[in-house]
Amino acid sequence: MHTTASNKLTNTILWTMTLATGFVVANIYYNQPLLGDIAQAFGITNGQAGQIAMFTQLGYAAGLLLIVPLADMFKRKRLMLIDLAFVFIALLMVASAKSFWILAGASFLVGVTSIVPQILLPLAAHLANPEERGKKIGFIMSGLLIGILLSRTVSGFVGEHFGWRAMFYIAAALMMVMWLLIAFVVPEVEPQHSGNYKSLMQSLVTLIKQEPELRLAALRGALCFACFSAFWTTLVFLLREPPFNEGSAVAGAFGLIGAFGALAASLIGRLSDKANPYRLITYTLLMLLVSFVIFMFFGKSIIGLVIGVILMDMGVQATHISNQAIIFGLNPSARNRINTVYMVSYFAGGSAGTFFAAKIWGVYHWQGVCAIGIILSVIVLLVHLSSSKKLTA
Repeated sequence: MHTTASNKLTNTILWTMTLATGFVVANIYYNQPLLGDIAQAFGITNGQAGQIAMFTQLGYAAGLLLIVPLADMFKRKRLMLIDLAFVFIALLMVASAKSFWILAGASFLVGVTSIVPQILLPLAAHLANPEERGKKIGFIMSGLLIGILLSRTVSGFVGEHFGWRAMFYIAAALMMVMWLLIAFVVPEVEPQHSGNYKSLMQSLVTLIKQEPELRLAALRGALCFACFSAFWTTLVFLLREPPFNEGSAVAGAFGLIGAFGALAASLIGRLSDKANPYRLITYTLLMLLVSFVIFMFFGKSIIGLVIGVILMDMGVQATHISNQAIIFGLNPSARNRINTVYMVSYFAGGSAGTFFAAKIWGVYHWQGVCAIGIILSVIVLLVHLSSSKKLTA
């Protein structure tokens, strides 16, 4: 594989990739603190409004499956620029939606098209020196995680002061800026897969069969993100009830607290270059489990929620970065497809977590959501421990 620019990840390119990653991934999460406002605007229940977040995540999973593998087949920068034009259109559709189902369809399209970060991450892995790969991925991931978390803070504030639609008009304008940044700064990379789309997609199945480490990372990622999504989707509903009685701005403000997890991303990236990633993941999964125990017993207090959010975000994000450091070292010529398998699993897990949390909230409320988190955390920890022994034996 060759690039039209020098095969080096300069600081300017790295920062551009990090900014684009953060701003594009934010599109998927803007709606979460606004679900209560959306429910009121369309005269629907909180559970129905929760489906908007689910449609967005399902769309993202579909985009990861159907679009991201094309980066092994077509020029990556060109693919990203075309995709960003469609993101812009989808965001305008959300902002101007006149019915719940138009909003749901447009939210699905926002998810489908907001896949640029998952083309940029394998590109960074390609451009980086192998001994610094984890560090560089960690840096871009910190941008991605800050984008995920601060998107909630920003959208909560904008929703409270200017209405929920304003957030999506602002997001559309930001996509125009990202288009220009990628067009002028990011180098073009020539594709290596010479087959057609059918053979490209069939190779995903081959990779799943051939790479046990990829299968394990995908399962870990899916279950962790199911926990993460279950929490963030229902937090806004918890905060609207006594003893909190707060709106979307406070729900969004929790994103600032979760930024601790994002700040840890760069450190975890460095550690994954040096430490045993399987042992590291054992500790990060324990953090996730402990966070949901805290949510169950101390979730009716702000302090309990704050401590739980810090632990949960650090646990989920650190596991995610360690997973990516492992999978990007497997097969250099198929990095986009490997990332596709992992991230489709990841967001399918997130969609399932969102769906079940919204349903369980209607019957068992917060305790039911916490129970989901504890059960899934225990399952993923046990699977990791048993499978890691086989892989490292």
